[in-house]
Amino acid sequence: MSFLEQFFEDNFDVPPTPPGNSGQADGSVPPSQGNSFKKASDSELAAHLEVDTYDHFQLTDAVRPAMDLKIKPTEGYRHEHYQDEESGASIPVVMAAASKEKLFPLFMELIEKLGPVVDVVLESSHEGDAEGHRDFYRDNIDMAVLQSVLFDYEDLLLNDGCTGIAVLNPSLPQEVQLEEHKLLIVYGSPLEQYEFRMERAGVSESPQMQFITEAEHVHSSSEKYLKRFEELRCDLGLDGSQTAPNENYLDDQYNDGENWSDGDMSGGLA
Repeated sequence: MSFLEQFFEDNFDVPPTPPGNSGQADGSVPPSQGNSFKKASDSELAAHLEVDTYDHFQLTDAVRPAMDLKIKPTEGYRHEHYQDEESGASIPVVMAAASKEKLFPLFMELIEKLGPVVDVVLESSHEGDAEGHRDFYRDNIDMAVLQSVLFDYEDLLLNDGCTGIAVLNPSLPQEVQLEEHKLLIVYGSPLEQYEFRMERAGVSESPQMQFITEAEHVHSSSEKYLKRFEELRCDLGLDGSQTAPNENYLDDQYNDGENWSDGDMSGGLA
């Protein structure tokens, strides 16, 4: 096994695409479009993965862009709409990428706007393709308690490419998500108060920007982060098995529990 193959096996949730496998079913980049990681030499790959800053935008350790940088990581936000296939409802969405030093404080500030009591969803893809994403739910947690716990897990939430968290208030209804690519996503209406806080943090609207999820990329995780995820799950009171969401969740307003596949942005946003 080469260094490159071992690196993917040990560190990333998406292994190199085997020869002859189109890879299109799960949204990954087909070999016909080129797998820039697989084409890289050991030294080129190592050098690329050490780069965490592009211009003034700093990435967390959770994800890295393609070697060819078809989409260069940048800061900003843009508007989208989530189209619910069953109800036909169109839900306004703001998607944002914030530099590492701003990301966690901004997330904590955004979730405060959801109210004093919220629901929380902890999302995991640590088990890989065998299990898919697992979502763990808790109803009615005090915002002060939630934030106190999350402060202790800042490193996990920022740097683990297999951990995501969503905080929501079904009575509004609105949701703020820090997903596994470390993008901030806000669902619901009105969105102006969230946009104001992004602008105040220096994250400006950029309607034509593209996100790292819209091209080839890789996620990074580790056994350490898996252990920390389980500790966070317990500290949030999610000590049972996966539970089904309550009817009052935003099931009819967003693609519940489904994150975009690598290299694909078709997950419900139009």
